[in-house]
Amino acid sequence: MIKLNNGGFEDIVIAINPELPEDDKILNNIKDMVTEASPYLFSATKQRFYFKTVKVIVPLTWAPKPEYKRVTTESYDKADVIVADPYLKYGDDPYTLQYGGCGEQGRYIHFTSNFLTNDSLHDVYGSRGRVFVHEWAHLRWGVFDEYNNNAPFYDTGENQAEATRCSAAVTGQYIFQEKTGQIRKCKVEHRTQLYEAGCQFIPDKTQTSPASIMYMQSLSS
Repeated sequence: MIKLNNGGFEDIVIAINPELPEDDKILNNIKDMVTEASPYLFSATKQRFYFKTVKVIVPLTWAPKPEYKRVTTESYDKADVIVADPYLKYGDDPYTLQYGGCGEQGRYIHFTSNFLTNDSLHDVYGSRGRVFVHEWAHLRWGVFDEYNNNAPFYDTGENQAEATRCSAAVTGQYIFQEKTGQIRKCKVEHRTQLYEAGCQFIPDKTQTSPASIMYMQSLSS
């Protein structure tokens, strides 16, 4: 069970699914992810919380090593974070299983082995440490994402459409990709005063405004 001791989260359990083949890169990148995530969490929570101790459950099918210790009460079924094959609905997307409403803790965080070992996914999700903090907020504090795939744009009431984002000061480009692959600026539909279907808001890589980690944790702000 996770403990909170003077702002430090202790006894977090990350379990690797027994069906995954042995891969030292999974273990090494878990360590790197948590190491990167701790100061980011500390900064994001105004120096209130950080990750203090984490336990990783390694499958029995993996070769034993001197640094490995026997588990006591920890198990894969009760882990706070699991590393497993992709769930059909999400693919390699990291996600947190949340049954309850806002403010209720989640059940577990799910990462795929590909997410942890394929560095090319950094361009899609951002750094693993930031992703972990994003998912930790889901798990620990029961917060939800601050973007809306069903309503990606809204009318400001001033004959202007904006992307749904947090904060509104996040800058970016509104682009539309034609079937030919050509990229152009999005058009505003006269009837709805919103951007046309298929329009995408692409945030600028460098931001100067504060942004919520529940919006896009990959942003530099």
